[in-house]
Amino acid sequence: MNRRIRLHPAALQELQEAAAFYDLEGPGLGGAFLDDFERAGEQILLLPESSPIARKHARRKFMARFPYAVVYSLIDEDVFVLAVAHSRRRPFYWQDRL
Repeated sequence: MNRRIRLHPAALQELQEAAAFYDLEGPGLGGAFLDDFERAGEQILLLPESSPIARKHARRKFMARFPYAVVYSLIDEDVFVLAVAHSRRRPFYWQDRL
């Protein structure tokens, strides 16, 4: 099975903005944030149904190092990232992306 990750345009923007924020916070932090996102994505691809359901058909995988979650749905054989959401702000703001 050749599952792949696709990002909602708003999720891509959230990912880029968070990485840019962490770049300003300290050298290498933006890259570390992107690495953490990539590791979460790899885990999702391996076991896409292992993360708990957050709303309807959306699942939430928390990143290991940063206070963010990858919110995703399974669409056909792909993982569709709905949001890269800060875990302590605006819960479920992304639900209209379902």
